Amino acid sequence: MYAIIKTGGKQYKVEEGQKLKVEKLSLDVDSEVTFEEVLLVSDGKDIKVGKPFLENAKVVATVVDNGKHKKVVSFKYKPKTGFHKKIGHRQNFTEVEIKSIVS
Repeated sequence: MYAIIKTGGKQYKVEEGQKLKVEKLSLDVDSEVTFEEVLLVSDGKDIKVGKPFLENAKVVATVVDNGKHKKVVSFKYKPKTGFHKKIGHRQNFTEVEIKSIVS
């Protein structure tokens, strides 16, 4: 069984027991989160598609970790002018483990 959920402006395909890194959620470790914006649920035989979201469908997950991704470096350079600029960025994330999919 799998579902497609929307969180943080992105869509993710999730299955029970899967660990997933999503955009930062302001929750503590070991707390429970419910994703209400479920776009699609499939149990292997039947597929339910929402318009845009399914009613009475939710995905329950537990927060495993809060952290930051690896640094992404952006380097800007213009020849003959002596211009160069180095910028680094580390995006925050929340790692969740999917516990159940309710359709």
